[in-house]
Amino acid sequence: MKLILAVLPERAATLASDRLVAQGYRVTRLASTGGFLRRGNVTLLIGAEEHQVETALRLLREARQQARGEPGGIAIVLNVSGFERF
Repeated sequence: MKLILAVLPERAATLASDRLVAQGYRVTRLASTGGFLRRGNVTLLIGAEEHQVETALRLLREARQQARGEPGGIAIVLNVSGFERF
């Protein structure tokens, strides 16, 4: 299991989360500020199986490219040792 942390501008995050959810990914959206893009942004927490990571990253890149005029984004892929749904 992988956890993708994606920090994106608002418009790109909205496009990305809509596309990811349509493809069956579970996405949590958090408002965030500072650090990578130095302004108010959105951090998406995306749970994915290892074989789904490349597709998720492609969807993030496509959403970012479509949301022109805003600064870039970043994605960090982490290993998850455990996961429990309540």
